[in-house]
Amino acid sequence: MQPSANVSLSAFEKQLVADPEWILTKNRIIEKVFVLFGSLSEAYSLHGSLHQLPVTVTATAPKISKGENYKGLPYVMLDYPRCFSKEDVFAVRTFFWWGHFFSITLHLKGIYLKQYQSAIQHAINNKQLTGAWLNITDDEWEHHFEQTHMQSAEAATIAAEAGIIKLAYKIELSRWDDAELYLCNAFDELMQTITV
Repeated sequence: MQPSANVSLSAFEKQLVADPEWILTKNRIIEKVFVLFGSLSEAYSLHGSLHQLPVTVTATAPKISKGENYKGLPYVMLDYPRCFSKEDVFAVRTFFWWGHFFSITLHLKGIYLKQYQSAIQHAINNKQLTGAWLNITDDEWEHHFEQTHMQSAEAATIAAEAGIIKLAYKIELSRWDDAELYLCNAFDELMQTITV
């Protein structure tokens, strides 16, 4: 009986399957992301602007979760502050995507979109969001920064009929050592944008 072509391994795949160290290294990296996100959740929860947000948004504790398959790759995410319902969403999602980047995104929908849309448009109009990205589709669960989904906030406008707003910042993984400070500063900028 011939081995099936779709289950045969390449030489590289055979090397990887016989070496547990690369998976153990991946697991250690994911653990470090959890530690980083735990530290970020503490920093975010101490931010002075949180008291200006609706209680429904700040009442829920931070949540860190992970998965193995966002577009085929592992990820970790921290949601805080957060309030998700079918109709209304207010969330700040900090995201680690293996092989790509860290990002932080303010995600608004429903009553929260109505409440904060003008403040975000004001910040865009006044060029206050240097380095930020804005969604150009209503696909809520895409976290990549491809031009089919996001564009620079400096060149974007919020569509009058927008169903969601996702205002985001990203930092490349090559800047790992700068990520905590960058994400804290981006969180501060997001909070200042909506609580002015």
